[in-house]
Amino acid sequence: MIVPFLAGFSLSASLIIAIGAQNAFVLRQGLRREHVLPIVILCGLSDTALIAAGVLGFSAMTEAAPWVEPALTFGGAAFLFWYGARSFWSAWQGGESLKPSEAGASSLKVVMLTCLALTWLNPHVYLDTVVLLGSVSAQYDGKAAFGIGAALASFLFFFALGYGARALVGLFASPRSWQILDCVIGVVMWTIAVKLILS
Repeated sequence: MIVPFLAGFSLSASLIIAIGAQNAFVLRQGLRREHVLPIVILCGLSDTALIAAGVLGFSAMTEAAPWVEPALTFGGAAFLFWYGARSFWSAWQGGESLKPSEAGASSLKVVMLTCLALTWLNPHVYLDTVVLLGSVSAQYDGKAAFGIGAALASFLFFFALGYGARALVGLFASPRSWQILDCVIGVVMWTIAVKLILS
């Protein structure tokens, strides 16, 4: 069981490290030290559910219902455009620094709903977890071990990203750093949205 476990772990880790909408959001919340634990748990559980669906053969459903992919694509692109615009607006306004007591903290409900949207409305998440990990897991007899390894890599990454962001506290004490981060996040969101539409 160790071979499929390591295969699932390494493939999942390589897929999740790439900067994306969900990772950018987790990083930002980690820098703000705002609702980090529920966010990283939610991201890990979401990935686990999607990985389990892929390993159990859920990708067959998207083949049986072709309308699912374009619906996810355009719905996800619309949300990413909106979130990117919000990031650009935040950068334009400026003035934010890494002082959570001074910055208006978002409610847990708003943060969790945003995190859910960035996770479940992103078609790339389905391609990586359900389709790719699901298809690769079929090559192994120990599909459960493969799925556990992939899910563990996801949890470890999100905890490292959310809590590791605190090492950048000094850098993000400057409002200018936040403006740059918001611009980068906006560019990432819009780039992903454009790629979704063009693909």
